[in-house]
Amino acid sequence: MSNDTRPRPEIRFPGFTEAWEQSKLGEVAEYYDGTHQTPKYTKSGIPFVSVENIQNILGTGKYISEDDFETNFKIKPKKNDILMTRITAGIIGDTAIITNDSPLAYYVSLALIRSKKINFLYLEKYINTPYFKHELHKRIIHTAFPKKINLVEIGQCSVSYPKKESEQKQIGQFFIQLDKSIALHQRKLDLLKETKKGFLQKMFPKNGAKVPEIRFSGFTEDWEQRKLGEIVQITMGQSPNSENYTENPEDYILVQGNADMKNNRVVPRVWTTQITKQAEKGDLILSVRAPVGDIGKTDYDVVLGRGVAAIKGNDFIFQQLGKMKESGYWNRFSTGSTFESIKSNDIREALITIPTGEEQQKIGTFFKQLDDTIALHQRKLDLLKETKKGFLQKMFV
Repeated sequence: MSNDTRPRPEIRFPGFTEAWEQSKLGEVAEYYDGTHQTPKYTKSGIPFVSVENIQNILGTGKYISEDDFETNFKIKPKKNDILMTRITAGIIGDTAIITNDSPLAYYVSLALIRSKKINFLYLEKYINTPYFKHELHKRIIHTAFPKKINLVEIGQCSVSYPKKESEQKQIGQFFIQLDKSIALHQRKLDLLKETKKGFLQKMFPKNGAKVPEIRFSGFTEDWEQRKLGEIVQITMGQSPNSENYTENPEDYILVQGNADMKNNRVVPRVWTTQITKQAEKGDLILSVRAPVGDIGKTDYDVVLGRGVAAIKGNDFIFQQLGKMKESGYWNRFSTGSTFESIKSNDIREALITIPTGEEQQKIGTFFKQLDDTIALHQRKLDLLKETKKGFLQKMFV
């Protein structure tokens, strides 16, 4: 029986059985930080990257002069170097790989990691594993704002890796293909959302107009302006007593606000034993507190907290309310207030433009089918991201 207790991952490619090595990052890579100087931006020149650009380092839209670049960057980024966020109010440890040798400037909030002993694709993915995130978390100065990790501490983080570079490469390439698939699904989803946005603009009348730009055949009548309270039933929420909140799915689902909705659907998160105000399955749920105007549907009977209102409306009304949110309609009611909110009367008096019932049904059905397609692509994307998360857990140690 082998006494080798060195780590091995749960999932491996065929043909690899050896134990993995473990080193400090500083033993397998060089690491630097960016300029500490406040950048003097120019209209063109050397692209400048900071934490907010980590997901798109080639499209920052910010530049510094070549003179500043030569003066402030003794260590210049190279192809296959890794940029990692280290000072941010967001996530420390987000990464990007530099894909060419074009000059690139970066701020002190980013670390530049240059792999020396292990494959750069493998190292970039290892930095994104829960194991390395834990190493970072132990060293982050959480009391600082924004929170940060000192450069020297990055080099002390442990890195586990297979000794054979061929295994490192296979792992790196596997995740490259997975990332490409995720990016493709994200682009498809974004395109569908943009398509919907375009239809919303053209299939509803613009301000002051009585008919939309695009209509289903057979409809020619002017649309009519009405108050929302005249055509739908509205129920304002009332929060149960906090001592009646539970985590028991057998109790009543409580919807308190935007946190209880995802992708325009109620997602059970908190339950209650006390019934105050209720919404029925199929009702629309409108957020009446910041962020005001977010709209969703419920697939359950729910209890309404004071952060939401229920509206008994069809799919057409659902789309109208979504369009009102996008256009900033509700902002007028909260301008200048310290806590953004809308009242019952604001909702009831809201003006919307509607066609005949038959045209409403056709428009509502059209957008429901589009929403269902968007939801399907969103589920596929979420599944891919969860799959990647699982592989990051099981293909590394």
